Amino acid sequence: MAKRKALIERKTAETQIKLELFLDGEGRFKGKTGLGFFDHMLHLLVRHSGFDLAIEVQGDLEVDGHHTVEDLGICLGQALAAALGDKKGINRYGSAWVPMDEALVLTALDLSGRPFFNGQIALPCQQVGSFDTELVEEFWRAFTLHGGVTLHIKQETGKNTHHIIEAIFKSTGRALKEAVTLDPREKAVPSTKGIL
Repeated sequence: MAKRKALIERKTAETQIKLELFLDGEGRFKGKTGLGFFDHMLHLLVRHSGFDLAIEVQGDLEVDGHHTVEDLGICLGQALAAALGDKKGINRYGSAWVPMDEALVLTALDLSGRPFFNGQIALPCQQVGSFDTELVEEFWRAFTLHGGVTLHIKQETGKNTHHIIEAIFKSTGRALKEAVTLDPREKAVPSTKGIL
């Protein structure tokens, strides 16, 4: 089986990003964005997805974190699409409920090739540390658009903003793990259309 991996490089006037993704990894994360809380969330995402992710990022953090977070979402989505290739044999769908103390989040996704993001998320605080929490949705929106993912994230409960966001990244990681897993019974693309 060919290795399911991708290398994406993106250079703009606002960010410079090099991202390497390996789908059949060991949950290892390497690199820094300059946003400590966001790095922590990326580490959780790959730990629970089983992906290996290495990043090199230079962003205009003197402005704020928006461009860095959004552009990393773009690159991760592009890398996922490239690493999946023709998507033959994958489960395609994934879902996971994850509790984080008082917070409970459901993620359900489809590697459909049709980008759609539905985030039913209510974060009590506008910042965690120096991280603007509105960027959580910006990251996932960029990821879905460039990865061709249908992604629904539903926050069922939660009062602590850190806990809610952590549950979001963990549940999405676990849903991705399920969706990219190869089904030994599936020899073709899992769609009646014959293409995803």
